[in-house]
Amino acid sequence: MFSGLSAFPLTPVNHHGIDDRAYIQLIERLAQANVDSIGALGSTGSYVYLSREERAKVASLAVKNAAGIPVIIGIGALRTDDVLRLAEDAQRSGAKGVLLSPVSYQKLTDDEVFGLYETVTCNLSVPLVVYDNPSTTNFTFSDELHGRIAHLPNVASIKIPGVPTDAKAASERILRLRDKIPNHVTIGISGDALAATGLNAGCEIWYSVIGGIFPNVALALTKAARTGDAALAIQLSDNLTALWNSFKNNGGSLRVVAAIAEEMGLVSAPSLPLPLYSIQGDERERIMSLIRTLSLS
Repeated sequence: MFSGLSAFPLTPVNHHGIDDRAYIQLIERLAQANVDSIGALGSTGSYVYLSREERAKVASLAVKNAAGIPVIIGIGALRTDDVLRLAEDAQRSGAKGVLLSPVSYQKLTDDEVFGLYETVTCNLSVPLVVYDNPSTTNFTFSDELHGRIAHLPNVASIKIPGVPTDAKAASERILRLRDKIPNHVTIGISGDALAATGLNAGCEIWYSVIGGIFPNVALALTKAARTGDAALAIQLSDNLTALWNSFKNNGGSLRVVAAIAEEMGLVSAPSLPLPLYSIQGDERERIMSLIRTLSLS
């Protein structure tokens, strides 16, 4: 489960709450593409903006409509007690794993983050993915902290935010982290623009935003890297450079992906929980022109 392509879909929200029908369609789209796993309620899934009840509903919908594909549920929250309750909900839904980020308002210390993972992993019956994403959590993991956490029970994978763009430097970075963690814990790349480089460098899984909306192109890139065709993986990524630049220029991928999903009719507009908005105006038109040029569907 913690290898290959893990696709992270949007959680569409309308004026009435979770848009069940649209979300089910997104999950079915991923199941039909036969992704390796589905990451529900990650950052692309707007987990921090949803109530416990909404998150439990999303978890249940994802598992029920995934056609047997393993579902990993995000359980990040400000308080450890709330994380534990969300973990219970995820496990009750039938999730095959959970994804935990160190969410905070006050900046966390290494010991506080370790304590969070220590408490949660001791109360789990499913594997856990460590979510390392300093751009959203404002917490930066050291390799030493990753090593401490990776030796806790039930830790199965580490989702790192990226690797150096140089292939040799990327491989060296993965080897340094690999030296700190047990062999059974996989290393996953996020930050879609660096996915090919990370997979070629030894990451076993791609935790993918674009995989949540365009699973087939993400699967092709993943397959190329996993079968040793590093050049093809890089080429497929380079073909999407304009999309990666759009993510970068618009403060991340979420608003861009939401605009694309709205324009493609996969979700209704608006689809993000307020106060968030998908990209609008001329930039939205430019993004859709780009999608048509890239023949993404």
